[in-house]
Amino acid sequence: MTFTTEENGVFPAVCSLDCPDQCGLLLHKQDGKLVKIEGDPNHPVTRGNICNKVRNMAARLYDPKRLAYPLKRVGKKGSGEFVRITWEEAIETIASRWRTLIDADGPESILPYSFYGNMGRINVEGMDRRFFHRMGASILDRTICNSAGAVGYNFTMGGAFGTDPEDTVHAKLFIMWGINTVSTNMHQVVLAEQARKNGAKIVVIDVHKNQTGRWADWFIPILPGTDTALALGLMHVLFAENLVDSAFLQTYTVGHEELRKHVKAYDPVTVSAITGVPVDDIYKLARWYGQTSPAFIRIGNGIQHHDNGGMCVRTIACLPALTGQWLVRGGGAIKGNKGFLEHNKNALQRPDLLADKNTRVINMNELGKALLEANPPVKSLFVYTSNPAIVAPDGNKVRQGLAREDLFTVVHDLFLTETARYADIVLPATSSYENMDFYTSYWHRYIQLQKPVLAPYGESKSNTELFRLLAAAMGYDEPAFRDSDEEMIRQALQGHGNPHLEGIDFETLAERNFMKAKVDSYFAGRLATPSGKIELYSQAMADRGYPALPTYTPLLTDDAYPYRFIPGPNHNFLNSTFSNNDKHVKMEKIPRLHMNSADALAAGIADGDTVRVWNERGECELVVSVGENVLPGVVVSQGLWADAPQAKHYVNALTPDRVADMGGGATFFSGCVDVVKLAK
Repeated sequence: MTFTTEENGVFPAVCSLDCPDQCGLLLHKQDGKLVKIEGDPNHPVTRGNICNKVRNMAARLYDPKRLAYPLKRVGKKGSGEFVRITWEEAIETIASRWRTLIDADGPESILPYSFYGNMGRINVEGMDRRFFHRMGASILDRTICNSAGAVGYNFTMGGAFGTDPEDTVHAKLFIMWGINTVSTNMHQVVLAEQARKNGAKIVVIDVHKNQTGRWADWFIPILPGTDTALALGLMHVLFAENLVDSAFLQTYTVGHEELRKHVKAYDPVTVSAITGVPVDDIYKLARWYGQTSPAFIRIGNGIQHHDNGGMCVRTIACLPALTGQWLVRGGGAIKGNKGFLEHNKNALQRPDLLADKNTRVINMNELGKALLEANPPVKSLFVYTSNPAIVAPDGNKVRQGLAREDLFTVVHDLFLTETARYADIVLPATSSYENMDFYTSYWHRYIQLQKPVLAPYGESKSNTELFRLLAAAMGYDEPAFRDSDEEMIRQALQGHGNPHLEGIDFETLAERNFMKAKVDSYFAGRLATPSGKIELYSQAMADRGYPALPTYTPLLTDDAYPYRFIPGPNHNFLNSTFSNNDKHVKMEKIPRLHMNSADALAAGIADGDTVRVWNERGECELVVSVGENVLPGVVVSQGLWADAPQAKHYVNALTPDRVADMGGGATFFSGCVDVVKLAK
């Protein structure tokens, strides 16, 4: 399907950002150009409300810095010196270099690196997967975001299945746990506000009193990485004061008696010493939770970015079972809902094209280590829908690897990103509004179709088109590389074996734009756990060397640095997306470091001072905001700011690249730093 040739009008669309809300949009065109973006009021969840990031998307798409044609490096890596070339030259250069590398070093010398800068399923995990499977390239383990928590939640619940967000308007208690909901899940805020008008209370548990903490009825500050202990302390009180639903536990869970005995060790005094949450607040929160129905927990992304992140999410996921909230409309929890929207990934990604099933796997959180230490070495890197020079942990190590003159790097993006500046070939990418794709939210239960609305910008090409060109240049003649975008979507929506997608096919989706998964009750039959029930005690975890019961394990520490460092999200960027666009930077103003007043006083630091934040991995310079928004011993920054002259805002120079307890997840929030005032 080509883009609509109508020059003027209003056209339905989908927000492609890596955000749980995945809004329905309306695009306004005038003389063929996008002039306005607004929310689609007919979307059942997002209902016409959109964030400032998307409202100002046109400024990004028509930013004069956007790439319009392919480039070839002529200067030193990282210098940003390029000359224009044709697509034919670019494709031939890439294919020729790869053929040489494959002949000399094998296909595993080539590494793709991508994530979900575009959430369209065929553009981010379709033709690209087919291509690199057929090549036999090193496999990237895409674990930077939610993998630790996904594995932990799966041990408890059997998959990414949670409460329907639309039902949360009925909740009487919301616990926003480790999520800056106002900035990263705004429609959950809208739904909570509806419930608040009917008497609901909103509790926020976080390391930073950000916009969400200020919005709450009750903000509970907590020390980083101790959320597991708090959840176990709540369980202690729930069992001790008989605030549990015994009938639910008996019918729908395994291990509740073992858990009852286990949590006796997590009394509120012990838990308070671990978490920094006062004893009285632990009792109060447990009683609120045990005595309020419906009670709903929104499990955030941040808490899983710790050494103990998987166990943390696994533990919090047990709480709704203790009080039977899964059977109460509006109760329960959401970590994610994409299990209801599982399509035919094998048909889309074609893992059968990978002949050598022992192809090595490289964890994306260890990119710097891979580029500098892998044996045999990585000789070529292909980056798309991601910007590792900003987003990957232990960033100075990543940039050292990117600077290797013998590393042949290709980047496909809308902008000359920090990563692209290290590339040998840079290719211009289309925006999602210029592509056909389908989308599955990981928060609500709707699948959506994007039809192309805009003509491709300049000479830009979509991921699917790019990988078809590369497949032809490499001589891959399998029919899979000739499938159109529409054919790929049809394949994904067929043969999936998912009863929740029954009746959803390409024709119906194209007619309606969005359709909801069919879910009667997740508890109508067996869950997807080994026992078929919620596993408070997990034999599967024990078999893999984990504690079978939820257990608190402290974070790794570094006594050389006095502060826990949390580089959280900000309001106007999404990871590095928008950080290079003037409009969004102006809205966000400047990068700051939030510091407790007592710590600042002891260090001789005043509000508004510029400080050096550093550890053995690197350093950055930020302006301090002093106050009570974080606990002593904790410092928090917000946002991934683009490189700028004379600016040191590169927070991922400080973050560790070790992996979490489960799923190979990232540990961005488990690093330690020191902070010193800089002379004016």
